[in-house]
Amino acid sequence: MYYVRLVPDGTRIQFMKGRIAGLAVSAILSILSVVLYFAPGVNLGVDFRGGIVMEARLTQPADFGAIRNSLTPLNLGHIGLQEIGTPTDVSIAIERQPGDDEAQQKAVNAVRQRLTADYPGVSFQRVEAVGAAVSGELFANGMIALGLSLVAMLAYIWFRFEWQFGVGAVVTLILDVTKTVGFYVLFNLEFNLSSIAAILAIMGYSINDKVVVYDRVRENLRKYKAMPLRELIDLSINETLNRTIGTSMASFLSAMPLIIFGGEALREFSLVMLFGIFIATSSSIFIAAPILLFLGENRLRRGTAPVEPGKTAETQVR
Repeated sequence: MYYVRLVPDGTRIQFMKGRIAGLAVSAILSILSVVLYFAPGVNLGVDFRGGIVMEARLTQPADFGAIRNSLTPLNLGHIGLQEIGTPTDVSIAIERQPGDDEAQQKAVNAVRQRLTADYPGVSFQRVEAVGAAVSGELFANGMIALGLSLVAMLAYIWFRFEWQFGVGAVVTLILDVTKTVGFYVLFNLEFNLSSIAAILAIMGYSINDKVVVYDRVRENLRKYKAMPLRELIDLSINETLNRTIGTSMASFLSAMPLIIFGGEALREFSLVMLFGIFIATSSSIFIAAPILLFLGENRLRRGTAPVEPGKTAETQVR
């Protein structure tokens, strides 16, 4: 049976030569992402900032531009539109109006009257108001979920490998998450409960990729006892490069149809996933591996035997 090899056997790319540049670029991007989170700030969805969600069913495929033009004169602030299920079903997210419940009800009635006048036969399937207290609780619970997942992953990697591997994986995950939040701010994507799900999915994908590389590093630590750690990490990355690229390409291609045919709601989710796949794949090579090298250089390779003249560390043990 013939297998397509995306990376030729025997590839020996010296990734660790760029370890300083990789860490520096990642740190700068993450710092900028944190700055963007506070100014101009992330575009919180109704789930997290409170507001009104209405689901309307039209008699014809929804024209989001026309619907937005119809609702804009109502002066209700930012209005988010998404297709749900079929082209005729629309979710309308309206930011919370100043005032009490009566003010929210007035906004709902205004939207009902305008859409009924502009789109005869429209029916409203759901109307729901999310209060400030509920939205704050949802946001806090989402952040707790992200924090607990990081702790759980640290414990898993630490238990399976050594503490240097665990620290390297979690630090890399934090950098991945901050850059993903920066992506939301940069492209003004709505940050809601689906965003938490997307970030958790990216974290799972990222940690899986790092476990594959770390597992090969651990195997090679036993196999090549005289090889310097820097050379060994390069070897391990090259040996898993086919798997890394193949898995990333498969995930990337599976998300593309969702961007093209998935509608507005799935499109944003899929865009974030594509960005996360790229970030997670590159961070395994240019962030997680260099961190492991810095933390483990004098610990994982304690008492390393010198390499004989005229031999590489790899050939010496064969």
